[in-house]
Amino acid sequence: MLFKNGHIENSVEAVDIRVTDGKFEQIGANLEARPGEEVVDCTDKLILPPFVESHVHLDTCLTAGQPRWNMSGTLFEGIERWEERKEFLTKEDVKNRVNKVVRMQAANGVQHVRTHVDINDPKLTALEAILELREEVKDFIDIQIVAFPQYGILSYPKGKELLEEALKMGADAAGAIPHFEFTREYSVESLNICFELAQKYNKLIDVHCDEIDDEASRGLETLATRAYETGMRDMVTASHTTAMHSYNNAYMIRLMRLLKMSGINFVANPCVNMHLGGRVDTYPKRRSLTRVKELTAEGCNVSFGNDDIFDPWNPLGNASMRDAVFMGLYAGHMLGYEEIMNSYKFVTTNAARTLHLGDGYGIKEGNDASFVIMNAKNYYDALNYDEPVLASYKNGKLIAKTEPKKTEVFV
Repeated sequence: MLFKNGHIENSVEAVDIRVTDGKFEQIGANLEARPGEEVVDCTDKLILPPFVESHVHLDTCLTAGQPRWNMSGTLFEGIERWEERKEFLTKEDVKNRVNKVVRMQAANGVQHVRTHVDINDPKLTALEAILELREEVKDFIDIQIVAFPQYGILSYPKGKELLEEALKMGADAAGAIPHFEFTREYSVESLNICFELAQKYNKLIDVHCDEIDDEASRGLETLATRAYETGMRDMVTASHTTAMHSYNNAYMIRLMRLLKMSGINFVANPCVNMHLGGRVDTYPKRRSLTRVKELTAEGCNVSFGNDDIFDPWNPLGNASMRDAVFMGLYAGHMLGYEEIMNSYKFVTTNAARTLHLGDGYGIKEGNDASFVIMNAKNYYDALNYDEPVLASYKNGKLIAKTEPKKTEVFV
């Protein structure tokens, strides 16, 4: 196939892309079509690497209001509502819901997903279901699983044993939730256990870290120190880190040095962070978004995720990465022209680094021909006009397409 006159990652000049046997064979200007070769016109279209969802909870998706709604809008009531919903959890239930959502993601150009799966369940029902589903959908979406101890490693009966069992079963990363542990001592020790098991089974780490409006919540300094001292560095991800929004600047200056030394990744979830945060405030109310602008300026790798899709923590969600980028730019005071133009990186190349997708990710000759085509010449216009992903190709195969929207005004 030959894709003509597209704009790769905001390039001003249009180029052609030849895909052969599922690989990018040639990328350049004025490529001539071969006899019988299918030609796709990409004039005035943006071509990007596939979108990467770096933080979502697939096991909880599509459960909002079951059996009750989260009326306070807080993280903690969300956890209570999920505990009630877990009583009805079966493998069939999980797989039915997740099958719907991964197809929503595919329609929005997402081809790689990191999902956190609740393992504070003696039966590990959701984990078993998503491990099976990972194999069933691998032709159109890659699922990476974090073993997530929703209620803690030490504050939940046999939490350590369940985490280890989840890693043995095939989870790709070890998780933790230090701010939800009963004590500061448990918090620190839970991170020690997380690193111990990740190293034992050669896994990545992704921690729900300081997802709270408490400036005294400082699990991040322990996480970054362990990443630095163990040498795991960018194998480690700190998700949320919303307490950073409330840290005093004197402490933040000292912490930033450690964060840069550690090399860890960060994931912000702008829509859900903004929704859940600031709930104990009267006025002024905090945004409760981590310091994306400052972390990015210091060279730290930051990506955006959706976190939740119509579940106890988020009553909305359509699996589009556009929403996370749009909210993140506004909430993070990142609406300079270049910031908007480059914001696609939060859900493509930056997120790919977080998931350790390696050099095989991206639009370059020799790589798997996985990419999306958007109905705009650059990402500024795509974001501003909410343009759709017209087509998503994985390994040269079309997996989803959308017709351009058409609007008529009769005045």
